[in-house]
Amino acid sequence: MLTQAGCLARRERLWETLPLSCEWVLIADPRHVLYLSNFWIHPLTFSAGERGWLLLEREGKATLLGDNFSLRSRSADPFIDDEVMVKWYDHKHSVINRDHALLKAAEQIADRLYGRGGAVEAEWLPVGAFELLGLDHEQHSVRSEAKDLGKTSAVDLGTTLRSLRRQKHDDEIALLKECMRAGEAGMLRLREIIRPGISEFEIFCEVQHAAIAAAGRPGLIYGDFRAATAARPKVGGLPTHHKLESGDMFTLDYSVVLDGYRSDFTNCMTVGVPNSQQRHLYDLVSAAQRSGESVLKAGTPAKQVFHAVNKPILEAGLADKFAHHAGHGIGLAHPEAPILVPDSEDVLMEGDVITLEPGLYVEGIGGIRIEHNYLITAEGYEQLSHHQISLT
Repeated sequence: MLTQAGCLARRERLWETLPLSCEWVLIADPRHVLYLSNFWIHPLTFSAGERGWLLLEREGKATLLGDNFSLRSRSADPFIDDEVMVKWYDHKHSVINRDHALLKAAEQIADRLYGRGGAVEAEWLPVGAFELLGLDHEQHSVRSEAKDLGKTSAVDLGTTLRSLRRQKHDDEIALLKECMRAGEAGMLRLREIIRPGISEFEIFCEVQHAAIAAAGRPGLIYGDFRAATAARPKVGGLPTHHKLESGDMFTLDYSVVLDGYRSDFTNCMTVGVPNSQQRHLYDLVSAAQRSGESVLKAGTPAKQVFHAVNKPILEAGLADKFAHHAGHGIGLAHPEAPILVPDSEDVLMEGDVITLEPGLYVEGIGGIRIEHNYLITAEGYEQLSHHQISLT
């Protein structure tokens, strides 16, 4: 879970980016509410899909808004000073529209915002909240006269927070490492069970069980659990009841999500003994991964990382068989910046957590993809995932 020190540090960074005329912010994206307060409605509870809003004020106060069932469904205690809880369900009366309960909570704090400059996550706030707070629907921020500055500037709060999310704090990295350890347990289980006759869905069930058992708490599992063949080299998505056959190449590219954060790494294994062509593809993607690792450090343009990954594949004359990005950022979303593609404008930053995932998909042979996760540092990187990558 996130820590109080981490949440407070992220709030401080946010206030440092905002104009002094901005005295309050209303956070509505559930990921950002988590990021700044540790409030998270677990997706495996009966309140899944519901949300709370977070009001932060520059003087330091944090107030959580929501209905009584949503606020009780939190996965851990949030780091807040106050909460405005509207009764939605009491086991005696009919319920109101649950979204209206959230608006009633916002109504209770509206008076103390009037006349003060502030900002909201416009992409996540419903029209009803804009009307209640006296906002123009086209505005991202409330404008008020700031005597010390003479003017105010519109704030794109959602984009600001997404940018700040790139540089992970220690508590975020610790949580990501928990996701990695759970993911590694699932990868190990694949090695123990892969064989002709087992279905993709059976593998999914076994991997999920191993990963969640290793995590020691409920979590989510998603990704690619699919077998590629010589005739169909590029497949992905959730598992089917297809049974593996000798010669298939099974790709396990999956994530374990704990408290909103996630891992994302890959291995490809052959069913049975790999042939020389499959080994050649493995050697190429391994070389591509090593080439990408050689340029990983803060300040490296993302497109340079892509070209480094692509170099061994290009030299082998198979560039057209590498049909996707060379990697991307991960954290509260998948994918997120930086994106490692040929025309990316992103630059690696200290604190980024990224993937490198070269792949090749060749008709007549099959498809392969491998992937590790890395924390970018000033001098280079720390590899966060430690699963074994090999065909057998």
